[in-house]
Amino acid sequence: MVERRWQDWVNLILGLWTFVSPWALGFANTNRTAAQAMWVLGVAIVVFAAFAVYMHRAWEEVVNILLGVALIVSPWVLAFSDQSTPMTNAVVVGIIVTALALWAMLTETSVQKWWHERHQVR
Repeated sequence: MVERRWQDWVNLILGLWTFVSPWALGFANTNRTAAQAMWVLGVAIVVFAAFAVYMHRAWEEVVNILLGVALIVSPWVLAFSDQSTPMTNAVVVGIIVTALALWAMLTETSVQKWWHERHQVR
Protein backbone atom coordinates (compact mmCIF):
# COMPACT_ATOMS: atom_id res chain seq x y z
CA MET A 1 0.00 0.00 0.00
CA VAL A 2 1.24 3.47 -0.85
CA GLU A 3 1.89 5.67 2.15
CA ARG A 4 -0.08 8.91 2.10
CA ARG A 5 1.83 11.98 3.21
CA TRP A 6 -0.16 14.43 5.27
CA GLN A 7 1.80 17.33 3.74
CA ASP A 8 0.26 16.62 0.34
CA TRP A 9 -3.25 16.62 1.82
CA VAL A 10 -2.62 19.94 3.56
CA ASN A 11 -1.29 21.44 0.33
CA LEU A 12 -4.42 20.24 -1.46
CA ILE A 13 -6.55 22.04 1.15
CA LEU A 14 -4.34 25.14 0.86
CA GLY A 15 -4.85 25.07 -2.90
CA LEU A 16 -8.60 25.01 -2.37
CA TRP A 17 -8.28 27.88 0.11
CA THR A 18 -6.18 29.85 -2.37
CA PHE A 19 -8.89 29.40 -5.00
CA VAL A 20 -11.77 30.53 -2.75
CA SER A 21 -9.83 33.19 -0.84
CA PRO A 22 -10.71 36.09 -3.17
CA TRP A 23 -14.38 35.59 -2.30
CA ALA A 24 -13.80 34.64 1.33
CA LEU A 25 -11.52 37.61 1.99
CA GLY A 26 -13.53 40.02 -0.15
CA PHE A 27 -11.09 41.01 -2.89
CA ALA A 28 -12.64 39.13 -5.83
CA ASN A 29 -14.26 42.31 -7.15
CA THR A 30 -11.89 44.94 -5.77
CA ASN A 31 -8.58 43.53 -7.01
CA ARG A 32 -9.11 41.51 -10.14
CA THR A 33 -5.40 40.87 -10.72
CA ALA A 34 -4.89 39.39 -7.26
CA ALA A 35 -8.08 37.35 -7.57
CA GLN A 36 -7.07 35.90 -10.93
CA ALA A 37 -3.64 35.01 -9.59
CA MET A 38 -5.24 33.21 -6.64
CA TRP A 39 -7.65 31.34 -8.91
CA VAL A 40 -4.95 30.15 -11.32
CA LEU A 41 -2.38 29.27 -8.65
CA GLY A 42 -5.03 27.68 -6.43
CA VAL A 43 -6.16 25.33 -9.20
CA ALA A 44 -2.56 24.48 -10.06
CA ILE A 45 -1.72 23.71 -6.42
CA VAL A 46 -4.81 21.48 -6.11
CA VAL A 47 -3.93 19.58 -9.28
CA PHE A 48 -0.30 18.92 -8.37
CA ALA A 49 -1.05 18.23 -4.71
CA ALA A 50 -3.64 15.67 -5.87
CA PHE A 51 -0.99 14.05 -8.08
CA ALA A 52 1.38 14.02 -5.10
CA VAL A 53 -1.26 12.36 -2.90
CA TYR A 54 -1.66 9.44 -5.29
CA MET A 55 1.73 9.24 -7.02
CA HIS A 56 4.76 9.84 -4.87
CA ARG A 57 7.26 11.46 -7.19
CA ALA A 58 9.74 14.20 -6.44
CA TRP A 59 8.76 16.21 -9.53
CA GLU A 60 5.26 16.86 -8.17
CA GLU A 61 6.77 18.31 -5.05
CA VAL A 62 9.15 20.44 -7.10
CA VAL A 63 6.18 21.84 -9.02
CA ASN A 64 4.38 22.64 -5.76
CA ILE A 65 7.53 24.31 -4.43
CA LEU A 66 7.60 26.48 -7.56
CA LEU A 67 3.89 27.26 -7.20
CA GLY A 68 4.43 28.23 -3.57
CA VAL A 69 7.27 30.54 -4.58
CA ALA A 70 5.04 31.98 -7.31
CA LEU A 71 2.43 32.74 -4.64
CA ILE A 72 5.06 34.41 -2.45
CA VAL A 73 6.32 36.73 -5.20
CA SER A 74 2.98 37.32 -6.92
CA PRO A 75 2.08 40.48 -4.96
CA TRP A 76 5.22 42.23 -6.25
CA VAL A 77 5.29 40.72 -9.72
CA LEU A 78 1.60 41.45 -10.32
CA ALA A 79 1.63 44.77 -8.44
CA PHE A 80 -0.83 44.12 -5.65
CA SER A 81 1.64 44.41 -2.77
CA ASP A 82 -0.11 47.62 -1.67
CA GLN A 83 -3.25 45.59 -0.88
CA SER A 84 -2.62 44.05 2.53
CA THR A 85 -5.29 41.32 2.48
CA PRO A 86 -4.42 39.62 -0.83
CA MET A 87 -0.70 40.21 -0.29
CA THR A 88 -0.67 38.67 3.19
CA ASN A 89 -2.79 35.76 2.01
CA ALA A 90 -0.50 35.05 -0.97
CA VAL A 91 2.70 35.29 1.05
CA VAL A 92 1.54 33.23 4.05
CA VAL A 93 -0.08 30.49 1.96
CA GLY A 94 2.91 30.49 -0.40
CA ILE A 95 5.36 30.00 2.47
CA ILE A 96 3.30 27.12 3.89
CA VAL A 97 2.85 25.42 0.49
CA THR A 98 6.56 25.73 -0.25
CA ALA A 99 7.61 24.42 3.17
CA LEU A 100 5.23 21.45 3.07
CA ALA A 101 6.20 20.48 -0.49
CA LEU A 102 9.88 20.72 0.42
CA TRP A 103 9.29 18.62 3.52
CA ALA A 104 7.37 15.99 1.54
CA MET A 105 10.07 15.90 -1.12
CA LEU A 106 12.82 15.42 1.44
CA THR A 107 10.95 12.51 3.00
CA GLU A 108 10.49 10.83 -0.40
CA THR A 109 12.49 7.58 -0.35
CA SER A 110 13.75 7.99 -3.92
CA VAL A 111 15.12 11.44 -3.06
CA GLN A 112 16.75 10.11 0.12
CA LYS A 113 18.30 7.24 -1.86
CA TRP A 114 19.55 9.62 -4.55
CA TRP A 115 21.02 11.95 -1.89
CA HIS A 116 22.69 9.09 -0.05
CA GLU A 117 24.22 7.70 -3.27
CA ARG A 118 25.57 11.12 -4.29
CA HIS A 119 27.05 11.92 -0.90
CA GLN A 120 28.61 8.63 0.13
CA VAL A 121 32.19 8.79 1.28
CA ARG A 122 34.26 6.77 -1.16
